[in-house]
Parts: sequence; structure tokens; C-alpha cells
Amino acid sequence: MQNGRIAIPSNAPGGLDAQRAGHFGHCDVFTFVDVEDGKIKNVTTLHNQEHVQGGCMVPVNLLAENNVNVLIVGGIGMRPLMGFRQAGIRVYHDDIRPDIRPVVEDLIAGSLNEISDNQVCGGGG
Repeated sequence: MQNGRIAIPSNAPGGLDAQRAGHFGHCDVFTFVDVEDGKIKNVTTLHNQEHVQGGCMVPVNLLAENNVNVLIVGGIGMRPLMGFRQAGIRVYHDDIRPDIRPVVEDLIAGSLNEISDNQVCGGGG
């Protein structure tokens, strides 16, 4: 990835040195990483909005409104995944490493894979 904004569901307080949240819809904050010319230029955080059960489009809309191009998740349900795809936000998957910085560096380097339909969670939890 050369240019764009990456969002990572994070445990508070967020940022490059924080831990990723296990379930994107219920994370404390989203860490935004702005990439220019293949380098990290800016890191910001945004508090997640509450959403009721089944309100999976709340984070989709929140990230779309904040110009996110790419989302990195450890897990996601099919409904929000389809919402992100419709919004033009590409979703990448890593469920192994809990730290934000290495998965962002992998994405920039091109060594992270987009999520496939068979990696989708049942949701909830």
C-alpha cells in the first residue's frame, strides 16, 4: 500500500504501539494510520460509536465518513464485511499478532492478505 488511510480496531488508548481489539465492532477506539509514498505519515485515533445488536453498519459508516481505504481485522462478520466492500473499503485479515505496528508494516509491504469469505466470523461475542 503506497497511499491511503488504514483503520485498525484497537484497545484503548489506541495508536501504533497499542494492542488490536479482537472484535472490530466492539473495540474501544479505531487507530487510523495515514500512509503516503509507502511510509507512515500520521497516526490518530477515533472512539468507536455504540451500536446495538445487529447495528453492524454503524462502524462501516463511521470509517467511510473518515476516509478509510483499508481495514485490518482479526475477525469480522459477513454483514459488516459486505458493508465495507460496498463502501469501497478493503478488509485485510490477521488473527495471529495482537500488536498494531507489525500488521500495519506488513500491509504497507504488501504481505497481508485480504479476508476471504471462509474467514468470516459468526458475529456477536
